[in-house]
Amino acid sequence: MNDARLTPRDLSRLDRAGFLARLGHVFEHSPWVADRAFGAGPFETVAALHAAMSAVVERATPEERLALLRAHPELGAATRLTDASAAEQGGMALDRLGDTDAARMAEMNAAYRARFGFPFIIAVRGQRDRAAIERALRERLAHAPAREMAEALAQVSRIARFRLENIFPSPSGGLSVHVLDTTRGLPAAGMALELFRITATERISLRRVVTDANGRVDAPLLDGDALTQGIYEIVFAVGGWRGAQPGFYDQIPIRFVVDDPARHYHVPLLLSPYGYTTYRGS
Repeated sequence: MNDARLTPRDLSRLDRAGFLARLGHVFEHSPWVADRAFGAGPFETVAALHAAMSAVVERATPEERLALLRAHPELGAATRLTDASAAEQGGMALDRLGDTDAARMAEMNAAYRARFGFPFIIAVRGQRDRAAIERALRERLAHAPAREMAEALAQVSRIARFRLENIFPSPSGGLSVHVLDTTRGLPAAGMALELFRITATERISLRRVVTDANGRVDAPLLDGDALTQGIYEIVFAVGGWRGAQPGFYDQIPIRFVVDDPARHYHVPLLLSPYGYTTYRGS
């Protein structure tokens, strides 16, 4: 589905069949979302395209929204997986659960479906690990039905954004991060970070995000016209991520200069309990 030659703006030159061929899978087993978004462009950015598709879901009938939720597979299920779902669940090894973990997940899934009438849905790519997913499932079982439907639809929208980012990768210019836990040799998933722009008189907060299962974030911190020349700072909330584990740092701020917004700027953080390394990545 990935076509490096195609940008969101180019979608306006496609006919309906071509539009659906590229975007029909973005909302799970629900090509009607892309079908109704056809003609709403031109879309200048992935964010604009995502907003248009999400608006289709917001305008849908309650029955259609419930059908959209029910179209999703249960976590850890081996059937009804689209290619996108298989890749997402596989990234967290949900397709390779041992017998004990699989039985526990099946039991929680069954309790959730019995309570709400649709499967538990979460944007797996944005989670720290399987424990975080199970914790969210247990917590959300206590929600009132209306609140949980709203949360499930929000997760569906987040999954769609991830999928659109896969279809339309960012151009060369942009700002990205990657955090690695060198003690365990694993990505640092679930770490909050905040991006600031630094001026002569202000320190302006631009984005707050959380690293995904790969130690990255779901989209460039900045790209396109949003990335301009100047001084920026990323503050990594190491203490909150580490929790009760021993370590020296609470926050790690990294301040840097963007002198050519057309180039890609990558800020890796290699972290251990008592030291860290960073450099200008590509």
